[in-house]
Amino acid sequence: MLRKRPSETFNQNVFHRKAMAERLPKDVYAKLLAAIEGREKLDLQEASIVAMAMKEWAISRGATHYTHWFHPRTELTAEKHMSFLNVDGDGTPMESFSGKELILSEPDASSLPSGGMRSTFEARGYTAWDPTSPAFIIETERGGTLCIPSVFFSFDGIPLDMKTPLLKAISGLGDRALRMARLFGNRGVKWICPTVGPEQEFFLVREDLAQQRPDLLLCGRTLLGDLPPKAQQMEDHYFGAINPSVLSFMEEVEEEMAKLGLPLRTRHNEVAPGQFEFAPQFSEANLAMDQNQLLMNVMRRVARKHGFRLLLHEKPFAGLNGNGKHVNFSLQDSEGRNLLKPIGNNPKKSLQFLVFLGGMLLGISKFGGLLRASIANPGNMHRLGGNEAPPAIMSVYLGELLTRILEDIEEGLPEQFSTKSEVDLGLNRLPCILAENTDRNRTAPIAFTGDKFEFRAPGASQSIAGPLMAIFAAWSWGIEQMTLLIEEDLQSMELPEAALKAIRHATLESKKVRFEGNCYSREWMEEAVRRGLPNAVSTPEGLKLYLDPENRALLRDMNIMTEREIFAYYEIRLEQYVNTLDIEIGVLIGMAREGVLPALSKQIAMEGASLGYLPESFREGPWGEMLLEFGELKQKLLKTVLLLESLQNSLADLPLEEQANRLTHEALPLMEKVQKLSERVEFLMAGDLWPYPRYREMVAFS
Repeated sequence: MLRKRPSETFNQNVFHRKAMAERLPKDVYAKLLAAIEGREKLDLQEASIVAMAMKEWAISRGATHYTHWFHPRTELTAEKHMSFLNVDGDGTPMESFSGKELILSEPDASSLPSGGMRSTFEARGYTAWDPTSPAFIIETERGGTLCIPSVFFSFDGIPLDMKTPLLKAISGLGDRALRMARLFGNRGVKWICPTVGPEQEFFLVREDLAQQRPDLLLCGRTLLGDLPPKAQQMEDHYFGAINPSVLSFMEEVEEEMAKLGLPLRTRHNEVAPGQFEFAPQFSEANLAMDQNQLLMNVMRRVARKHGFRLLLHEKPFAGLNGNGKHVNFSLQDSEGRNLLKPIGNNPKKSLQFLVFLGGMLLGISKFGGLLRASIANPGNMHRLGGNEAPPAIMSVYLGELLTRILEDIEEGLPEQFSTKSEVDLGLNRLPCILAENTDRNRTAPIAFTGDKFEFRAPGASQSIAGPLMAIFAAWSWGIEQMTLLIEEDLQSMELPEAALKAIRHATLESKKVRFEGNCYSREWMEEAVRRGLPNAVSTPEGLKLYLDPENRALLRDMNIMTEREIFAYYEIRLEQYVNTLDIEIGVLIGMAREGVLPALSKQIAMEGASLGYLPESFREGPWGEMLLEFGELKQKLLKTVLLLESLQNSLADLPLEEQANRLTHEALPLMEKVQKLSERVEFLMAGDLWPYPRYREMVAFS
């Protein structure tokens, strides 16, 4: 059976602009576009017309329900389904959906995290339609649900979601970038917005094996496990031929996402066995955030259908590569130009590019701690610092060519740049830069990769809203500083000289965060300390950086979060960390008590019984030594489990920060000790006695 071409089904489940234009009166469609672009708001009458058109379109696609689809601070999505079906006073059935129902909903949601900004009895929470992200349909076997992207806030208007702060950061960045573009004569540009393409890494495990692992089911990662002799050291899985069952899963995900308006441009095997990646086409930042959450949801659902368990945890398997979400981002203007794409034959555009680059460097230099806070979650702590994941120290890699250009500018605006032939001095000593003259450093948290930046530090399970909020806020500040410097100097010099002077300032100020070498090396760790860069290794240390006075001031001054919201955001993140570790401790203790220790007892009994059939001399040899090691392992394992239980029981009444501190410095080492002891037990134990599927079974995709 021939399948339809992707272009034939693309966007069919999205209420996109063409679908709107076909179903709305011209004046209402124009008003809706103005609302999408932030120029004006729809009134209730216009919203009712949009709601009617949206409902008819959704029903024609088989939808029976609608929901305000939002992003609470769980970093997942939430939805409360409402039926289109209604009955009037005469008992006549009808499908209804009003403008008021489109604009606002009250899903209660009192149990979602608020960081103390409301009590449980203050149950009211509201969702409001975000017209900048199009509505879409999630299909089911019996119909489908119209999903209306929305923001979520409390009864007194306080944001309780991930989307609202991101929208504010996007707006702030766009405004400041547009002001900068005006200095370079871009009068026809109406708007500038950040575009984003997040690469999504993931593992797949057979569902029947995952069902036998309590840690995978409840924690999303293995808490016990011994690496097989052949893991990823041969590097033969990366970009290898995709397993047919995995490829079938990937193809269905691609089909589903095409219907939802997101082309997945890349699919491939990742480095670790059992690990894979999707990479989408760039979208406007807010839409990209929605689409990435959609992708994760679709992947989970399709994986179950294909007999897999999807693992998005940042470190599902100890000793193997972890899962990252490499967030690529750039700036695009209303005329479709990428403002981070160097233009080789246009020195003026290259100068503008360097100014925007300088703004980013200034932002990273001053607010690297905020970027570190934004990628702090329970799983990322296990991933950062190895196996192609960047360290926790925030630095930026520019590549040889850009670094040499900035160094030349730093030396005093020379008449000739010591660069390759690709750099043409052109007009007024301005360099012409080609995008191909950059490379990526896989150990760098942030890298310039030709015509975009890549933020490699976010974890695979994260919503990209938090990291984007932080990096857009820092970039906004940097662009604003560059703009102020240039505007001040324009009173006494021409634009090229003023811009180069501002670029030189950014170059000097950002020296501490620019690094071109191996970010894993001990030399860099020592050098970073000398440069004064924050090195928050643990998640609680990283989260604490949200409360740094400079970071709070940035979010407050950019109108992204109030002081109260920042402290609540920090508390929510810290509570998630504490709860995650509490669950992991409970699962680990259960696996040890219910699985490992009983299996170890059986092994000891079996070995002891068999030893009784042998001559006395055997008891002093390797056989007896092995039996003794089993006994010592059981004693050490039981002792460590008891210590872990005691620690867990002692935490309940402690303040949240003290719980987090003790979990980090006391519980994690004990958990690691349980893991190491169990690893040795698994290595020695008979295959039929070990109670859980092994690594070699779970990551086997040949």
